[in-house]
Amino acid sequence: MDRSAQEAWAHERLRERQGTGARYDSPAAPQRDLLLARRGTAYFARKLNELDDEALALPSRVPGWSRRHVVAHVGYHARGLARLVEAARNGLDREQLAEPENQIEDVEFGATLPPHALRHLFHHAEVHLNVEWRDLDAPGWSARVRPLAGGVAVPVRETPLLRAREIWRRALDLDCGGSATDIPPDLLDPP
Repeated sequence: MDRSAQEAWAHERLRERQGTGARYDSPAAPQRDLLLARRGTAYFARKLNELDDEALALPSRVPGWSRRHVVAHVGYHARGLARLVEAARNGLDREQLAEPENQIEDVEFGATLPPHALRHLFHHAEVHLNVEWRDLDAPGWSARVRPLAGGVAVPVRETPLLRAREIWRRALDLDCGGSATDIPPDLLDPP
């Protein structure tokens, strides 16, 4: 049985175990890109969990950033994408902020959070983004949403691949044993 057949079989067994109340990604969702993003998130989480709280303060591979900065950036990146997807789910063509005064997403600020809050930021943002992707219907996956900061509207269908590229790269930026050989070949830059 080839890999795609194994994955299809495993998904079918999972659906049987979860029952009729479980919710799944839309058939219109870019399944391969979602898989790359979700595997990248799991990889980043594993690397983050390998770091004790003191190690978060050590330098990362990003000049001028500690590992704390990298974690804050990854959390805020997920939050931003989740807002774009949420806007599409709600039929809006522009990102919305429910409580703008509470949306402090400055990496420098995030890097000052206590370690448990920084880890929670990563986890909560990742869960929120995943829920937004899972609850998006076919029209939402075809939508384009303009970020609050302006600029070009983002095709929602591209958000999983944007996340995948960012999360895998940032896992290596933690500088805690990750290797470029761990990155799926689909995400490697062409020579």
